[in-house]
Amino acid sequence: MLDFLKALLGFGPKTDYSLLKAQGAIIVDVRTPQEFRDDHLKGAVNIPLDRIRHEVAALKKKQKPVILYCRSGNRSGIAKSILRAAGIEAYNAGSLGAIRKALQ
Repeated sequence: MLDFLKALLGFGPKTDYSLLKAQGAIIVDVRTPQEFRDDHLKGAVNIPLDRIRHEVAALKKKQKPVILYCRSGNRSGIAKSILRAAGIEAYNAGSLGAIRKALQ
């Protein structure tokens, strides 16, 4: 029970996004196309949250982990839940700033 609460509150083991990226993970920006045009992580693909369900089959076919980010971590958290429910290994990296920091 304690491990569940730690994970829920973000105190669990940290994900190594650099390692996932080096192993070929797909980085997905779930913000709007306008937000993506304004700024995004180099190499990221833009699949807005409202389109993520339509891309499940294509992402699943790639058989790679998916790292998701947005502005605050909220939309990417929802997208992570959708992808995991479909059997895709998915991670919520939080915000654009957070993923940039994690990949330094």
